[in-house]
Amino acid sequence: MRLRPLKLFVASIVPLAIATLVHGEAGDAQPFDPATPVGHWKTVDDVTGKVNSLVDIREQDGKLYSRIEKLINPDPNDPAPRCIRCQGDLKGKPLVGLQILWGLKKNGDQWTGGEILDPNSGKIYRCSITVKEGGKKLRVRGFIGFSLLGRTEYWLRDA
Repeated sequence: MRLRPLKLFVASIVPLAIATLVHGEAGDAQPFDPATPVGHWKTVDDVTGKVNSLVDIREQDGKLYSRIEKLINPDPNDPAPRCIRCQGDLKGKPLVGLQILWGLKKNGDQWTGGEILDPNSGKIYRCSITVKEGGKKLRVRGFIGFSLLGRTEYWLRDA
């Protein structure tokens, strides 16, 4: 039995259409690896417990990097906030698109040796991160000098 071109077209497009309806854009949805922090995360303020932003963590040349993708509940009077307290090249940069995490390398079950920027204070801290709860949470520890002197946030995987 020979398929006509129209039937062949329909047979090839239907699975793509179903995938688009289920996952958004075709090929967009990929399952996350629970052992790695690579992916999309909701940042959660350690003081207020509120979600502040969505960030994307990516791996490049064996190191982790992250940028702010979206602000949650931004100030309506400041639709494009900037890092006003940052120093050097980061001063005045828009928060959306700002790199806030860089240079972390895998070290056992955590990633260490990198730095993290607190856009609220403009300060840069040493950083370590650890995947928790089967990849659903990320323990983010920023510190000065020793890991005992710092603060910890738990980010949530944005599935």
